[in-house]
Amino acid sequence: MQIYLVGGAVRDELLHYPVHENDWVVTGATPQQMLDSGYTQVGKDFPVFLHPVTKEEYALARTERKTAAGYKGFAVHASPDVTLEEDLKRRDLTINAMARDNQQKIIDPFNGRKDLQNKILRHVSPAFSEDPVRILRVARFAARYHHLGFCIAEETLALMSDMVRQGEADALVAERVWQEMHKALNERHPEIFLQTLRNCGALKKILPEIDCLFGVPQTEKYHPEIDTGIHTLMVLQQACLLSGDATARFAALCHDLGKGLTPRTEWPAHHGHEDGGVMPIENLCARLRVPNEFRDLALITARFHLHFHRAFELRPETLLKLIEQTDALRKPQRFDNFLLACMADVRGRSGYENNSCPQTMYLQSIAHAVRTIDIEDLKEKSLTGKAMAEAVNKRRLDAIRPLLKKTQP
Repeated sequence: MQIYLVGGAVRDELLHYPVHENDWVVTGATPQQMLDSGYTQVGKDFPVFLHPVTKEEYALARTERKTAAGYKGFAVHASPDVTLEEDLKRRDLTINAMARDNQQKIIDPFNGRKDLQNKILRHVSPAFSEDPVRILRVARFAARYHHLGFCIAEETLALMSDMVRQGEADALVAERVWQEMHKALNERHPEIFLQTLRNCGALKKILPEIDCLFGVPQTEKYHPEIDTGIHTLMVLQQACLLSGDATARFAALCHDLGKGLTPRTEWPAHHGHEDGGVMPIENLCARLRVPNEFRDLALITARFHLHFHRAFELRPETLLKLIEQTDALRKPQRFDNFLLACMADVRGRSGYENNSCPQTMYLQSIAHAVRTIDIEDLKEKSLTGKAMAEAVNKRRLDAIRPLLKKTQP
């Protein structure tokens, strides 16, 4: 029995990048030997074991053979005679197909270290094309290491494009798409994830609501970049500069989905795209089973982002309705994330990257004023029902009006 550290841990150690978890491969062992050594078996499709102390995963070396379409269509063979190199050969990228033994020696049969030095994401073998999830993984790695200068090898991108043409991307299931997308949203450059999927043709299959935005023009006066798809990627990038919260980033990504439904005859105007974005967001979130907290913030941002742009033009009644409809009083953190997504929308335009966005502090001050009004005296008057609602509403408007005079630019 021999044990090797493999995959991402080896890659990120060589990159001097944070290592979040260790994966291990065991050669020359049987499942019974692992159990006898105190390991706990957890793998259903192939033998994976948890270490008795560290609880890290130890997988028996294995090979795979494609038997059907999709990422589950594999026959797995794990036995003591499977070599380390055979196990590494089934992996996706050369930089993920390295191992380290207990003498700290790097085993690198597919030149992953060279590709790491040259900042290339390259597939290990033609078997890459057997698993459509690898399209998503390569896009995510491109997003993760973009700031280090990594790019995808031409032959790998060509293979990904061929996989899409062959229909492999159609076999991706919602859970895996969202899992990879969620991870990508937490990287520094998730816009590269989306651009990569578009470059290989997968975005149209996986996220058609976003893919259809490319080529849709906007009014140049407000959007010097013109193209809605380009604007969307710019907004997502700005959201990443403003916040590490994945829900805010997702909301920024989805804020203009309504523009994908605008009839060509109305271009470059997009009247009513705010409410128009509700249906595609709901469709996307239902299809990918996106968590409610992501969906809800995205819907709020789509419906009310123009209120943010026009904040200083809004009447007290409209401002109060905005506070109430976004549930800013009960969910202040979500309201702050809404404001962040809207700031990203302002800055995600050519020449607007450093816009100060005074609307943010303005709307925060209004929300705070409404949130902190004192209504104890109203309760003492025993007001109920409609009378109480009208009294509270008047007090909230009275709290907003002085702020209009002080902050109107």
